[in-house]
Amino acid sequence: MSKELLYNQPWITQRADPYVYKHTDGSYYFTASIPAYDGIFLRKADSLEDLPEAEERIIWEKHKSGIMSCHIWAPELHYLDGKWYIYYAGGDKEDIWAIRPYVLECAEEDPMTGKWVEKGMMQCAPEDEFSFRAFSLDATVFENQGAYYYVWAEKVSVGKQISNLYIAKMKSPYQLATVQVLLTTPDYDWERVGFFVNEGPAVIKRNGKIFLTYSASETGTCYCMGMLTADENADLLDPLTWKKERYPVLQTDESLHIYGPGHNSFTQDKDGNDICVFHARTEKEIIGNPLYNPNRHAMLMKVKWNEEGYPVFSFSNH
Repeated sequence: MSKELLYNQPWITQRADPYVYKHTDGSYYFTASIPAYDGIFLRKADSLEDLPEAEERIIWEKHKSGIMSCHIWAPELHYLDGKWYIYYAGGDKEDIWAIRPYVLECAEEDPMTGKWVEKGMMQCAPEDEFSFRAFSLDATVFENQGAYYYVWAEKVSVGKQISNLYIAKMKSPYQLATVQVLLTTPDYDWERVGFFVNEGPAVIKRNGKIFLTYSASETGTCYCMGMLTADENADLLDPLTWKKERYPVLQTDESLHIYGPGHNSFTQDKDGNDICVFHARTEKEIIGNPLYNPNRHAMLMKVKWNEEGYPVFSFSNH
């Protein structure tokens, strides 16, 4: 018997950057960053309720040296053109911050048991002289009006590094068709705590609008979610299409012991209700470097919609 879903509390423990994909057959898949940052796993279940107890299968492990040999971060599972793809980031043991985006492909029907093939680093458009030259991670993919778009975080540097979000149209599941377009840079104080960061994009569509959430600041208690909005009929590669919210749409709630919520994804439950999957901590004081503290837990939140047709992220909504 399926368990009852518990919202706004640990759902799957010690799993950061959680990603849930609901397939066309109704199956749910779950992946995330694991504390050792040394591989990619998948879980599969018939419902969100059953995912916490589902078998966790490692489908790919880091290289022993060179690229993809450390810091395996934020995998996402997508089904494109009849094949499975996992988008993830990885570093180099000899240069641990040389983080770049990579792609795995599975042409078999079952991604849990099928063979996964490395497609290498995500390729930019031939005329793009900027993308993936520096620290790049947290890629997500979404479809709009028959076209696929790739959104990712990449750091630029004039002195201290700044993590921005970029968008491009895709030519194939592992190559971009257009030059990068800057979506958002850390403009506000809540995006600049510890580091200047915009990262972890996720997309949900409703009422003719595209909502792109992202995470800001360093990975401790100040971590929070911002949001951009675009009309689905507009040119998504025009930066003026996107409207950025002035304040976070989700942030720490000390009264509920939820600290640093962020790096979310979206799915739907069996009844078609929109669900935000995010990670957060349950303790305020973090032991050691927040990046290597394992206690970021995957949590679930019901997404509500206001009269203007915008999503509302609230810990009080059960």
